[in-house]
Amino acid sequence: HAAAYKHVPLMEDHNAWAALRNNTLGTWHAALAAAEAAVGRFVLISTDKAVNPTNVMGASKRAAEIALATLVPRHPGTRFMAVRFGNVLGSSGSVIPKFKEQIARGGPVTVTHPEIIRYFMTVSEAARLVLQAAAIGESGQVLVLDMGEPVRIVDLARAMIRLAGHDAGEIGFHLRGL
Repeated sequence: HAAAYKHVPLMEDHNAWAALRNNTLGTWHAALAAAEAAVGRFVLISTDKAVNPTNVMGASKRAAEIALATLVPRHPGTRFMAVRFGNVLGSSGSVIPKFKEQIARGGPVTVTHPEIIRYFMTVSEAARLVLQAAAIGESGQVLVLDMGEPVRIVDLARAMIRLAGHDAGEIGFHLRGL
């Protein structure tokens, strides 16, 4: 189950109910339908932001994990599990196209905070991790998979600026805050 509203800033304030409805209640209904259809395994794609969530998106995904866990004793014929990982390059809302667009316009590149780190993976790596979770996961588990080393977002932005042929001082940064 991969459907989610995952754009963190857009889910705050006026869109919190939409995030909860889609990310939490949507998961509940999809998982319940899977159990009623006698599906053998149901894998929720969660997020590393569900760990001690500090934003609506992370909290709604954590609530989805908890909702999934409540189905475990009621539907023993379906194995329910969640898998948490970081940012998938090229997926909807990925920071790469956003940075590319900002660099092409001459900047500034928007970064939340200079010390913020994120884990990145390719679409094929993400798909493999979901399949691994389905294969090894037990009902009720939240699997946290090895995503390699984290990348500081500001370092990613600097590298993309260099790769676009610009000098370090040519394109500035706008620090939005956490």
